[in-house]
Amino acid sequence: MDLKKVKISGIGKAVPERIMTNDDLAKIVDTSDEWITQRTGIKERRVSDDKTATSDLCIRAAEDAIKMSGIDKDEIDFIIVGTVTPDYFFPSTAGIVQKALGIGKCAILDIEAGCSGFLYALAVARRFIAFGGYRHILAIGAETLTKIINWEDRNTCVLFGDGAGAAVLSPADSESCILSDALSGNGNLGDLLIMHGGGSRNPISQKILDDKSATICMENGRDIFKNAVVSMYDMAHETLNIAGVTTEDVKWLIPHQANLRIMDSVIKKLGIEKEKLLVDLEKYGNTSAASIPITLTDFVENGTIKKGELVLLVAFGAGFTSAGTLLRW
Repeated sequence: MDLKKVKISGIGKAVPERIMTNDDLAKIVDTSDEWITQRTGIKERRVSDDKTATSDLCIRAAEDAIKMSGIDKDEIDFIIVGTVTPDYFFPSTAGIVQKALGIGKCAILDIEAGCSGFLYALAVARRFIAFGGYRHILAIGAETLTKIINWEDRNTCVLFGDGAGAAVLSPADSESCILSDALSGNGNLGDLLIMHGGGSRNPISQKILDDKSATICMENGRDIFKNAVVSMYDMAHETLNIAGVTTEDVKWLIPHQANLRIMDSVIKKLGIEKEKLLVDLEKYGNTSAASIPITLTDFVENGTIKKGELVLLVAFGAGFTSAGTLLRW
């Protein structure tokens, strides 16, 4: 069976207007610009207001991606959203995006894979097109993590920001296409990054609200760091091996924008030159599933990434998930 080649035909991003700097954070928690910058590489992040939900950012990013793709929105026959901060438990955020965009009949799906959510969405979308039956799929990674932060916990509140990134996937008629991808997960590490309250295990109650259990909990940063580096290294090698290329062939590397020290460790372990590392973490912080599509959009729009170049995307996330995607832009 001949599988169709699949490309990213359009991309887009959306971030809230409000910027919160490290100095702003220092006014509400025991921290400083120097402390945050040295440990993470983050200088500022975007914070959504009370009226902005995850779907609102998805819609703006999706509109730009569809415009760049050159297709009509009614040609979208599947919407996939990777997020851990959906508007509601149900209906799906993908369904809310479909309604807002005015798209008629199409499939809708939310994926919960933490910071790997966008790459998981790409992998699923790629297969639905490659095996036939679907032509244009909207894949989105989006989060409003600042809504589930404990602003009294300096270990987590300094890290996260809000945003969305979207891509339209379509059949490829040239060499520009997704060459390979890989997905993995290790549920044994799930407790490393967790929100204890709010689900069916610990439903919302006054106690859950009082002890802030319905916020991001990261109890062992060292273990997260170590496993993040190992998992992204493994995903990078698996993705490259599937495509039959080496790190020397890669022009650009976009890792999940979580922490600059993690990214530096990954490129050192891979043997990739630092000049190939694309980073905009300092402007947005860790936007989880949105980080890779936001970074990809930024560096395509500013002309850094050019047609025909190999771009390697790698991520790790809560769950514990990891993923890799290699594409020829």
